[in-house]
Amino acid sequence: MTSALILSEIFIYPIKSLGAIRLTHAQVEERGLRHDRRWLIIDDNNRFVTQRSYPNMALIEVTMTDMGLQLRHRSRDLSALLVPFQPETFDLLTVTVWDDQIEAVIVNDASNRWLSEALGFSARLVYLPDTSPRLADSNYAPFDANVSFADGFPFLIIGQSSLDDLNTRLPEPVSMIRFRPNLVFEGGMPYDEDQWYEFTIGKLTFFGVKPCARCILTTVDPEKGEIVGKEPLKTLSTYRKRNNKIFFGQNVMTNQSGVLKIGDEIQVVSRKSRQTMSE
Repeated sequence: MTSALILSEIFIYPIKSLGAIRLTHAQVEERGLRHDRRWLIIDDNNRFVTQRSYPNMALIEVTMTDMGLQLRHRSRDLSALLVPFQPETFDLLTVTVWDDQIEAVIVNDASNRWLSEALGFSARLVYLPDTSPRLADSNYAPFDANVSFADGFPFLIIGQSSLDDLNTRLPEPVSMIRFRPNLVFEGGMPYDEDQWYEFTIGKLTFFGVKPCARCILTTVDPEKGEIVGKEPLKTLSTYRKRNNKIFFGQNVMTNQSGVLKIGDEIQVVSRKSRQTMSE
């Protein structure tokens, strides 16, 4: 397959582990796409919560308005919640995302009440201000850059042909949203993104940092808000496993800013040495 590589979909996930927003264009910033994972739900221990433990989080839809984010629960009789773009408190606290300790700000009491009722446990919503540092893992990052509340890196890219290949192997196909990418492209061979090191999308230069290790979150059906079995991890483990980790997609960074739009052409400048996924 020698077709051109074209950016075909753009997604942001403003509140970590809640619903995606599909965009036609997006502003690229140091921490990732604008608004991507700048909000986080925490428990009473100030620790992040995700669909790994609470798959029903997938039932909360997020849309963008001029005033902020609008949240709706697909299966509960709750009025919509408006989350302002800027916090309405000065309540600063230290939150935990994996092993990172990050300074964040409580958004407001209304968000805390709504999310607690929607999710069925005591939850609070915090925002990551520009002043809070959180550096990407220096073991992989080619340069210093701050990250949002994303798991580790500012961007995740996946080829549509990679998903198409996976779906030929699955008992039932899954949607791209299971893997929560920011950037999806058409063209190229399946898993071609594994080998990308330096590449351009439109006028911006990006760097492939490391393959993305996948977890139980990919087994959550985003339409049902529940774990529906062992797929796609079970199948991926048969041909995309290395060092006891299962990989799908590529983590990406950039030290440039600008705008990406659907239809932008991708040019691969340089590639990594090929690493074979063990059977």
